[in-house]
Amino acid sequence: MILQMSRIGKRFPGVIALGGVDFEIGAGEVVALAGENGAGKSTLMKILGGVYQPDDGQILIDGNPVSIRGVADATAHGIGFVHQELNVLDNLTVAENVYLGREPRSFGFLVDRQKLNSDTEIYLKRLGLAFSGKTPLGELSIAQQQMVEIAKALSMNARIVIMDEPTSSLTLTETEKLLSVIKDLSKQGVSIIYISHRLGEIGEIADRVVVLRDGKNAGSLKREEINHDAIVKLMVGRDIVRREKPPFETAKTPVIKVRELKTKRFPDRTISFEVRKGEILGFAGLVGAGRSEAAQAIFGVDAPFGGTVTIDGKQIKINSSRDAIRNGIYLIPEDRRNCGLILDFPIRENVTLPALSSYSSGGLINKSTETKTSQEMCAKLNVKAPTVESNAGNLSGGNQQKVVLAKWLSLAPKLLIFDEPTRGIDVGAKAEIYQLMRNLAENGVAIVMISSDMEEVLGESDRIAVMHEGAITGILDRAEANEEAVMKLAVGQN
Repeated sequence: MILQMSRIGKRFPGVIALGGVDFEIGAGEVVALAGENGAGKSTLMKILGGVYQPDDGQILIDGNPVSIRGVADATAHGIGFVHQELNVLDNLTVAENVYLGREPRSFGFLVDRQKLNSDTEIYLKRLGLAFSGKTPLGELSIAQQQMVEIAKALSMNARIVIMDEPTSSLTLTETEKLLSVIKDLSKQGVSIIYISHRLGEIGEIADRVVVLRDGKNAGSLKREEINHDAIVKLMVGRDIVRREKPPFETAKTPVIKVRELKTKRFPDRTISFEVRKGEILGFAGLVGAGRSEAAQAIFGVDAPFGGTVTIDGKQIKINSSRDAIRNGIYLIPEDRRNCGLILDFPIRENVTLPALSSYSSGGLINKSTETKTSQEMCAKLNVKAPTVESNAGNLSGGNQQKVVLAKWLSLAPKLLIFDEPTRGIDVGAKAEIYQLMRNLAENGVAIVMISSDMEEVLGESDRIAVMHEGAITGILDRAEANEEAVMKLAVGQN
C-alpha cells in the first residue's frame, strides 16, 4: 500500500471527530470515502493534507512512518488536495495558477514565462485539455477550472490526489469528462481518494469504498460489492425505504403562471411555464442555461426584464423579493450559506427573520414567541441541533437546508423554489429533504425544483422543464422523461 492511516484519532472541544479510523490506498487505486455529513471524512482528509494534526494514530507512506505538520509536508510527500471550493484566481492565467508560489525563475528573480507555460502544457496534455497555459482562467468554465486544480496537484508530483465533492457544480457531460480523467490518472499510477455524495459516480469509478459513521469505520466494500443500497446501509446503519411517487393528477388548477418572462442575463429569450397545486416541477439543463436566473427573477432578486407572473389567477408585479414574499413565493437558494442564512445568527433568528413584524410590538421583539415558533418548526422538520439558540453556521448542510425551509414554512407558502436542494447533503438527509418536498406538495404547495443531479430530477419531479440558453426547450411528463430525452432538450434539440 502506498498509504496507510492507522487508528487515527482527533478530538475537538466536546466532540470526538475521529475515534480510531483506519484507511489505506494502493498505487493507482481509486478509493471512495463515503459517509453522512459529520461522519469524519473531511477531518480525516484534512489530517492527511496537513491542515489538522492527529491526536492519535500513525501515517505510513510506502511503509515508512511520516509526520505531516502542514500543507507543505503533505505536498512533499506527494499528496494533492482538490477542494470542493476551488482555490484558483481568475485574474491570472492557467499557468500562473498551476505554479502559483512556485514559479520557475531565471537569473534568480525573474519569472521564466516560457518555462512556466511549457511546463504547464505537459500536465494539460496529460489531462487531455484543449486550452493552453496562457489562457486567462476567468475564461474557463467551472469544470475546466476544476481540471486546472488537478493539473496543479500533478505539477507537484502528487501520487495521491484527494478530490472532495469534485462534481458538485458540474453538468452531466462535464462529470463524465472528469470521471474519464480519473480513470486515466489511475492507469498512470496516481491514487485517487474520492469523496462524493453522488453514489452513482462512486459505483462507476471506485475500486473500493470505505465508509465512516460517527467518526469510526463503518465498513468497506470491494469493487464487486459496490451498489447504492450497500453503501447507504453502511452510511446510515439502516436501510432507507424507497418510496413511490404518488400519481399526479395533471388536471389540477395552476397556482402560478409565468408568461414570456425575460431575465437580466437572457433579455432576448423568454420563459413560459406553469406549476400546479401539489406538483413538483423539475428544472433541468446544463450549467449556465438560465435556471437560477429565472428563479431569481420570479423571487425578485433581479427584477424581470419583461413578462407576467400570475398567482391564483391574479397578475402580480415583482420588483423585489419583498413583492414575491408578500405573494407567497419563496426561494431556497443554491448557496444556502451565503444567501439563505446568516451563519452567525442563532436558528431562532434565522427562522423568524422574514417576518419580524409578526414577532414585535412597539419596536421590541418578543423573544419567547420567536422561540416557540422556531422550536415548533425545527421539531416539524427534524432539525438536529442542541437548541434553537445554536448558530446556524454550526449545523450540517442538511440541517442548514431545513432551517432555510423552516423560515418559509412559517409563512404559509404558495410556491416554493428549491435551487439545488441537496447539493453537498448526505444520502440520509437527502431522503428527508425529498420526503419534506413531497409532503409539502401533498398539502397543496406548488414546488419548483432546480437540480443538476439527473437522478434527482428524474426521481423527484412530476414534470420536467428543460432549459437551454435562457429558454425552455421542452416540458416532459413523467411517462416520457428519461435521461436521453432530458439531455437532448438540454443541448437545444427539440
